[in-house]
Amino acid sequence: MHATGWKRFRHRLELFGVKLLSWLPLVLPYRWSIKAGGLFGAFAFDAVRIRRRVTLDNLERAFGDTIGEAERVRIGRRSYVNFAKSMVEFASLRRLSAERLREMVRFHGMEHVDAALAEGKGLVAVTGHFGSWELLGASVAARGVPIDFLIGEQTNNLVDDYMNGLRRSVGIGLIAKGVAVRGVFRSLKKNRLVAILSDQDARKSGIFVDFFGIPSSTHPGAAQFVWKIGCPMIFASIVRREDETHDVWFNPAMRADTGAEGEGEIFRLTSALMKELESVIRDHPDHYFWAHRRWKTKPPE
Repeated sequence: MHATGWKRFRHRLELFGVKLLSWLPLVLPYRWSIKAGGLFGAFAFDAVRIRRRVTLDNLERAFGDTIGEAERVRIGRRSYVNFAKSMVEFASLRRLSAERLREMVRFHGMEHVDAALAEGKGLVAVTGHFGSWELLGASVAARGVPIDFLIGEQTNNLVDDYMNGLRRSVGIGLIAKGVAVRGVFRSLKKNRLVAILSDQDARKSGIFVDFFGIPSSTHPGAAQFVWKIGCPMIFASIVRREDETHDVWFNPAMRADTGAEGEGEIFRLTSALMKELESVIRDHPDHYFWAHRRWKTKPPE
């Protein structure tokens, strides 16, 4: 098959896989569909073994010899299960009313969000690939908070369009990374909440801060916006319960010291975000998406 033809076929196959997950809630009761998604995740870890080695290596790097091989495998499997469940939840967004979302997700620390938005400068909310992060954003929108996602572009445009359609269906605005600076500034000036995922390897464009004690190339964008605009920033996380409902936690707001030197403040704020993410991961290691090559970029000698 020609390279272009193979790429087109692979993209359609990936879209089929995404739509297969969205099909589950149509034929099964909602909670059963979430459980079925978990079975897909376990199958991917145990049989297909997609990025299993990356996952286990990352767990060993993060936790060292504090956990053994059997525990790393258990956490890795649970990570895949939680990720698959989260994707079913994401694919179900069009079927979940705002009232249903409010029933499914309990909020803690919402007073920090309310106080931050009351300042009128907008709010940067940062999380990682932890828990059901898409459901976190949808549940914020369901509470009437004006929210925009800063999104990257997927290599598969078919999947990208499908995912963005799901986000728009629950009232989430989208800011493409190609116009990130202008789009984020515009959103914050309208006193909206801008949600950013800041935990992926940032390659040469990142700054190196500690994550599990390892220098990690990290996107400084969230801290840069806070420094330039003077708006507050909050770390958020979402944790799954046994009954497939969730708890969302908002930490107290951080702010830049506008009297301090910019580069140092951006480093300080980015480091603080990674420490808060690391803290929730240590409490719930099976909620994190360990399959990403987080430490791929090495710091300069």
